[in-house]
Amino acid sequence: MSHPLEGLRVLDFSRVLAGPFAGRMLSDLGADVVKVEPPEGDVTRLWGARINGVAGYFHQQNAGKRDVCIDLTVDGAAELAKSLAARADVVIENFRPGVMDRLGIGYAVLAADHPELVMLSISGFGQGGPESDRAAYAPIIHAESGVMARQARLYRHAAVDMALSIADTNASLHGLVALLAALLMRQRTGQGQHIDMAMIDAMLVTDDALHFSLEASEGTQPIRSEVWDTAAGPVIIAGDFRHIWRQLERHCGVVDATPQGATLEEKIASRRETARAFFAMLRDRDALIDALDRMNLAWGDVRTSNTAVELPTVKHRGTITHVDDRGGGTRQVVQSPYRFSNAASGVRGGAPHQGEHNAEVLQHWLGASDADIAGWRAAGVLLEKGAD
Repeated sequence: MSHPLEGLRVLDFSRVLAGPFAGRMLSDLGADVVKVEPPEGDVTRLWGARINGVAGYFHQQNAGKRDVCIDLTVDGAAELAKSLAARADVVIENFRPGVMDRLGIGYAVLAADHPELVMLSISGFGQGGPESDRAAYAPIIHAESGVMARQARLYRHAAVDMALSIADTNASLHGLVALLAALLMRQRTGQGQHIDMAMIDAMLVTDDALHFSLEASEGTQPIRSEVWDTAAGPVIIAGDFRHIWRQLERHCGVVDATPQGATLEEKIASRRETARAFFAMLRDRDALIDALDRMNLAWGDVRTSNTAVELPTVKHRGTITHVDDRGGGTRQVVQSPYRFSNAASGVRGGAPHQGEHNAEVLQHWLGASDADIAGWRAAGVLLEKGAD
């Protein structure tokens, strides 16, 4: 089977997560994704286990891509980058607004020679607004979006950052939707697009609890799901506790031990303690699952990341797969989630070394000669760093 995006060319100037994640998913869908890396390298080459010269974080977000290393500050580098962009369908970048323009490869310049180009620009606060110049990483958006404060309020602890970079991946995935829509529109109109994706927008639109604050209706939101200690370890049960209590009474014979005359708050606290005692006294995992199934409640084990990969569904779907480790073996990588009935998808190789594909890409995309490539190397435009 062929890949959905076979033949699509993507030039990926982005780094860290918001842009590279989008590029990785495009590669898994069959696009030829070329990462343009600066001499200092993507900072994520320093993060995670280093296996045969490739760090784990970089590997996860850049697996399957090709890599050219260009010093965009050197004379002649912008012209080379423009030549590559002229052969691309998509350009991705996540610099602070204005940086691509200062480098001489902003959208207006690229589109002047290539009006069919689709360019995805991801930034914290968008292009051309009052806060566009602000540096913005995921934790900044977590804080500014209100999510961090809400977590602190709900769980009665000091404000702390999320345990994963939600703002980056939200912007990346919304960026993917936008660029695929732009490519579809290009088929009708022949025109490309510049997509301005602000992380703050992506964070707010995917916040399913924001409307409670916008409409001052916090009192109507459902009671959040709770974690219960059981003989099988901590288990989260989805749903409002009032519904869980009714199911406990109806299907498990649990009796309300609240004294007469108790306040509503005392009644809820008493019922919660009775429920905790019920879950704690179940003799083993089979008894727990039997009770939960009788109540038709959705539940989940509170797993660690290490045990999450042991979930039967994760194994069945091949969510953790293995690719070339660049040293004759394999290493684990998380697979993209796309499963098609009549198309191929999935990670197609390990992550590249810095500048590994300089000659290969320039010959393939530009038809460059050995002399051309030698000239760019001599001028300091092209660098090959090899393994980290």
